[in-house]
Amino acid sequence: MNLASRCRPLVPAVLFVVAVTPFARSESNSPWRQLFNGRDLDGWLVKIHGHDLGDNYRDTYRVEDGLLKVRYDKYDEGDFGDRFGHLFYDESFSHYHLAIEYRFHGDLMPSAPGYARLNSGVMLHAQDPRTILKGQDWPISIELQFLARVGNGERATGNVCTPGTHVEYQGELTKKHILPSTGPTFDADEWVRIEAIVRGDRFTHLVNGEPVLEYSRPVIGGGVVSGHAPEEFIEGKPLTSGYIALQAEGNGLDVRKVEIRTLPKE
Repeated sequence: MNLASRCRPLVPAVLFVVAVTPFARSESNSPWRQLFNGRDLDGWLVKIHGHDLGDNYRDTYRVEDGLLKVRYDKYDEGDFGDRFGHLFYDESFSHYHLAIEYRFHGDLMPSAPGYARLNSGVMLHAQDPRTILKGQDWPISIELQFLARVGNGERATGNVCTPGTHVEYQGELTKKHILPSTGPTFDADEWVRIEAIVRGDRFTHLVNGEPVLEYSRPVIGGGVVSGHAPEEFIEGKPLTSGYIALQAEGNGLDVRKVEIRTLPKE
């Protein structure tokens, strides 16, 4: 796979102001439901590239000290081997408000690709993990990207990446793999609350309560995803629901909260 197609952060030439529209308001009276219980991975399914569903290779995903962690300390040096991981919550969602609190931990595993440094995310409207083949690298999905500062430059968190999908942005279908957010830049050890307000085919990203990106009408298409079953990749098929999944791309990550609440269907 050409690394140029991977979800690497972009620095936008022009910063767009994200207005607070009805997209960006939750308008839900539903209580928050905790998807991560702080004790174990009950309710979650691990899928790591090159491994069968449920094979949590070298304890990549684990729970310690009340945190959901991505770790590589049990890997041998040079052992990453494109073992891109996704931890799926075993339930499909369509209209919801998702919130995750995360920070990065440590440095990039030496054998992982350089673009994955302080880079992770949560997949939205992802395909059922049971349909992902052993050799499929990424789920067909939409990614809300987590980033942290590398060096002295700006590196906004909250972008969208589109593995096996396209979205509409500012009223037009775009085939760009990454759309930059107007979010802030954080240091690796800072806790960040990142949210997605999803109403079927409409999406808003928020960072620490502020809207940073809006897009809509995702459909299956494009590249990036490889090794998938042909029947799962139906070009042009709209995505209005799906699974959520936490990434593991080679850099350590801590998650202390994953919560969701249902939004009314219009």
